[in-house]
Amino acid sequence: MGGVTPASLAPILLVLGDEELLATRAVTEAVAKVRGVDPEADVREYQASALTVGEIAEMLSPSLFGGRRLLILRSGQDARKDLVAALLAYAKNPDPDVQLLVLHLGGAKGKAFADGLRAAGATVVPAAKLKGHRDRVAFVRDEIRRAGGKCTDDAAEALIAAVGNDLRELAAACSQLIADTDGRISADTVSRYYRGRVEVTGFTVADATMVGDVPAALEALRWALHVGVDPVPIADALADGVRTVARVASAGRGNPYQLASSLGMPAWKIERAQRQGRGWTPEGLVRAMQVAAECNAAVKGGSDDRAYALERAVFSVAAARQGSTR
Repeated sequence: MGGVTPASLAPILLVLGDEELLATRAVTEAVAKVRGVDPEADVREYQASALTVGEIAEMLSPSLFGGRRLLILRSGQDARKDLVAALLAYAKNPDPDVQLLVLHLGGAKGKAFADGLRAAGATVVPAAKLKGHRDRVAFVRDEIRRAGGKCTDDAAEALIAAVGNDLRELAAACSQLIADTDGRISADTVSRYYRGRVEVTGFTVADATMVGDVPAALEALRWALHVGVDPVPIADALADGVRTVARVASAGRGNPYQLASSLGMPAWKIERAQRQGRGWTPEGLVRAMQVAAECNAAVKGGSDDRAYALERAVFSVAAARQGSTR
């Protein structure tokens, strides 16, 4: 990797935040930089909660065989007090041949550890979730720019409308657009590219419906139908949205990463379903599942007006969320 020298590697990296894509990207870039300096660098990963002081002391001590090392410590907020004390002491005088990367969710848990690393001079890599729409627009534009392209604000808006808010999906969409175009991305480019790519728009309709945002759901639905999207995958996406929220709600409250294995879903999908599940009652979800099933039957063969069946389903699911029996 051109331009990477030992002096340019930060001895301590603190990746702070709970956005999985940004945290994963920070780790990938750190590994690439270390390997750019030393292709044979020893890269090891550990869970903070499972690591003892003795183990970390051995890993951070100078190696008899030399060579560069990168130690990645995941879930830093779960580190025990004795491990935190040992790492903060190390951070004051780190080994120049060792790079320590700590991933920390950035919340109140383990805050003293994150604050201590920052005070010791750690390089902080922000990885917090993007809260606002404008942040996501900026993210899309930056993604396109990173890949060597150009993107207007309205193009970024159109891409978010088509793909949704999940950063992994947005990053993948940006990468695909750059690969399939000349790199100059306009709203027309996005509209042309996503015409007929139903599964993406269907989930946009479903996401808005599940949080009760009927105007946004109808706008996405009508746009999808206008550009020639087939109604079947939209109905499927709506049914999947209801089922996912119902499954996650029935699992009870919990950390998305802990629930991921038991539910067989990625953590980001569980987190989104937890967010969408606020305001729903069990009775409302049962009604929404009935509506989704009726919509699927209508769209897949029983209805003369499939667009009307989808619109009616959007209204009915949103009504079920409000506790209505309509």
